[in-house]
Amino acid sequence: MAITVYFVRHGQTYLNRYHRVQGWSDAPLTSQGQTDAKRTGKVLSGVGFDYLFSSDLARTMETARLLLAASNNSKIKAPTPTPAFREEFFGFFEGLDSAMLTNFLGAETGFDNFADMFSKLGPDTLKDRVAAADPYKDAENHVQFWNRVSKGIDYLRSLPDGSTAVVVSHGVTIRSIAEHYGYHTTESVKNGSLTRLTLTPTDTQVDFYNQLELPE
Repeated sequence: MAITVYFVRHGQTYLNRYHRVQGWSDAPLTSQGQTDAKRTGKVLSGVGFDYLFSSDLARTMETARLLLAASNNSKIKAPTPTPAFREEFFGFFEGLDSAMLTNFLGAETGFDNFADMFSKLGPDTLKDRVAAADPYKDAENHVQFWNRVSKGIDYLRSLPDGSTAVVVSHGVTIRSIAEHYGYHTTESVKNGSLTRLTLTPTDTQVDFYNQLELPE
């Protein structure tokens, strides 16, 4: 038996719209972001999910509530806030223009966008680079990030056999999870997209990544 988990990236926020770094800092969903959440809920309406978890940040909780209402899932009354699935914490760089962060971290090594830096360096090296550059030393390094996220994955793995869960989380977190379990990603996670994992007691399989519809 196995646990099926659908990871959903939250809907577009104003900081997404303005291309700002958004980790533990937060912003409301835009009208497009609300549409993202409702559309994903409708996509999941045919999935009889048993649990709905969400990062405890406002943008994910709002996405989860809109998703739940659109899914017509009567078994779940409200999403369960789960801090383990928060976004990476960028410390001093929270709210900075994304291009400025890329220039700050990557100009000397030839990177001109954050997605390319993520792809070429890998998520853990990039986390450590952000943490090392933070003058306040608040940003998470990869060990701190995985100490937190792994607890959430372990909890999902402990759900009853055959369960299906939806987890509303964040772009870097979802992409890092996919990479961690052997799925090579070539693009950033779209707002409202679905990434599915199958968990067994001894294995984690990434079934698909960053899809706006369920694959056939």
